[in-house]
Amino acid sequence: MFLAAEGVQKAYGDRLVLRGVDLVVQQGERVVLVGPNGCGKSTLLSMLAGVEVPDRGAVHRRVEIGFLGQAPVLPVGTVRAIAASGLAWHAALIRAWEAAVAEGDLEASAAAQAQLDLHGWDLGHQVEAVLERVGAPDLERSVDTLSGGERRRVALARALLSSPDALLLDEPTNHLDADAVEWLEGVLKAFAGAVVLVTHDRYLIEAVATRVVEIEDGVAVSYDGSWGDYLVARAERQIALQRAEDSRVALIRREAAWAARSPAARTTKQAARLKRLEALEAVRPLPVARRFSLNLKTGDKFGRTFLEARGLSRSFVGPGGKAVRVLDGLDLDLGPGDRIGVVGANGAGKSTLLSILAGVLEPDGGTLARGPRVVIGRVDQERTGLDLTSTVADAAGAGASHVTIGGRDIHVVSFLRNFLFTREQLDQPVGTLSGGERARLLLAVQMLRGAHLLLLDEPTNDLDLPSVGALEEALLEYDGAVVTVSHDRAFLDRVCTSILAFHGNGRVVAYASRLQWVAALRAERSARLSPKVEAAAAAPKVERGSKLSFKERQELSDLPARIERMEVERAALEEKVAHPDAWRTGEGAELTRALDALAQTIEAAYARWEALEARS
Repeated sequence: MFLAAEGVQKAYGDRLVLRGVDLVVQQGERVVLVGPNGCGKSTLLSMLAGVEVPDRGAVHRRVEIGFLGQAPVLPVGTVRAIAASGLAWHAALIRAWEAAVAEGDLEASAAAQAQLDLHGWDLGHQVEAVLERVGAPDLERSVDTLSGGERRRVALARALLSSPDALLLDEPTNHLDADAVEWLEGVLKAFAGAVVLVTHDRYLIEAVATRVVEIEDGVAVSYDGSWGDYLVARAERQIALQRAEDSRVALIRREAAWAARSPAARTTKQAARLKRLEALEAVRPLPVARRFSLNLKTGDKFGRTFLEARGLSRSFVGPGGKAVRVLDGLDLDLGPGDRIGVVGANGAGKSTLLSILAGVLEPDGGTLARGPRVVIGRVDQERTGLDLTSTVADAAGAGASHVTIGGRDIHVVSFLRNFLFTREQLDQPVGTLSGGERARLLLAVQMLRGAHLLLLDEPTNDLDLPSVGALEEALLEYDGAVVTVSHDRAFLDRVCTSILAFHGNGRVVAYASRLQWVAALRAERSARLSPKVEAAAAAPKVERGSKLSFKERQELSDLPARIERMEVERAALEEKVAHPDAWRTGEGAELTRALDALAQTIEAAYARWEALEARS
């Protein structure tokens, strides 16, 4: 047994969240936990990690755990020091080698040295490489000055560096840029231990999952395979369960009608029949799936332009007092039906652009004209814009008992029920809501405001998959304009009509789709690295430093040619994906998946090459 939960129960007050979860995770498995917000996914993950204790049942761990929680608690220290604390295993290995050498234990010292040769004697470069990959802030900054997203990135780096037997990660892609998400995908696919994930990233689930476990009505239901396999198997199971439930209800009706006709009959046979009726009524009914209802359409008639920007520029003061330019002469027109996805590295200026469009931040240069009647709605990463001391009902209804939707009054209780808020939650302070609940409440407020231009910063963060689907449907039917920053690839592909990509140093480029942007990034990277690949391939094979083992030296010498072959294969696949025939014949989706998988392999190969080069 590798990692297991046995009959785990957990309640918060009167609410039983988990009512008997059984789950076994073996080495090499990559399990994704799914289910609606509040169903207990994060609770189960925390109990598997040993952070929370079950009320009943047991968790069995025979593994070293690397854990990323929803709100990681970090000790005092710099970004570099906190991430490096994940290398405690490496420090212990060095101490073991030193002790064995001092005691003259040749066998123990040889074993420790073999491990150190394998992993490397100095992993400082690895700390820096992982922190750079996840987009961590300046390495010498104190973690107590970081935002929530920055703290999560540091905590993720620490978990990955800890070389655990099992990685337990709660929404690891939140606050990562697209490049970091793709890198993480490659890391998880190559990880030799067990992985248990909570994530709403459907592309990540499809790429890495070997099993999807749904938390349904407090228990765990397991489906083998990835996201697509889960959707098919779950639909089949739901149909079978619904048939069984319909049969049970029909039988209860018949037996109840019989009991009503024969109240005085108490023969042994009839008593057994009554007992069967009681047993049927005691069976837990099929849980009803709940989805929040969102309609953002305003019905207002506008001309073509909501907002017109010309020559926008913006800089800020970076580390060391150096000016950093994030916008340099950006032109942008927004009108009804425009749904623009904003992508790029963390710190490139994506959220700054949204702040300028919202009028919260002034540009250094350029002009910005908004329509006189245009109402702007904004949902930022930190889910601000709500009074944390206000109740849920007051936040939605502004203290009134009714709200107006589509010209008619509706009670605030009924309105918030569409956003999955129970009557008991209406008097709950906004500050006590989870991230997903706060996001739903903000969307409810935007729906009431009737915004014509929505500025959404990572809107899918903390939302469960059904809620993400509901948001996508609402945005597809929306009659206004949307500018959204997102790392969620499936969300961008489904919702956005175009992409605005930040390439750094103020350069912002418009693309027709996310795939076109990815292709441009790959072309840039290939052009940058090709001379290095060619030089390495042509260089004579020389003996590397003693820090690399023989196998690693051989691997390093083979990597340039291997990467070149894969790049050729990728170019051929990209050509096929771009050809209209691929989509007419139905091969387009399969080719896209193959292209994404190959991209991850190439990314992992580049990362491995860089790591080996740094140690050579």
